[in-house]
Amino acid sequence: MSDALTVLPLDGELNIYRAAELRQVLLAALSDSPAGLELDLSGVSEIDSAGVQLLLAVRRDLHARGLPLRLSAPSAAVRELFELFALNGDYFGDVLQPAADALPGEAP
Repeated sequence: MSDALTVLPLDGELNIYRAAELRQVLLAALSDSPAGLELDLSGVSEIDSAGVQLLLAVRRDLHARGLPLRLSAPSAAVRELFELFALNGDYFGDVLQPAADALPGEAP
């Protein structure tokens, strides 16, 4: 078994209109991720509360299996919503990796 996280790039809209589609994609990724999952969020152009719910469900499912989740390279849209919902701390602060375009001192 590999220790490398399975990397899944998400792009476009992470919102209510794609929630059912993305849920299936994420469920498949969870079942194919024996060492944990990294979600590359650099291509996410829009995110709403349904998108956040999907990310929270992934985190919960991986945590229940004792596996790590990493959220990498969050786009400006993701960073803005996480700041608005205060998700950078307790919910995703420990798994959120900074974006390449984040300014020094800016929350990831």
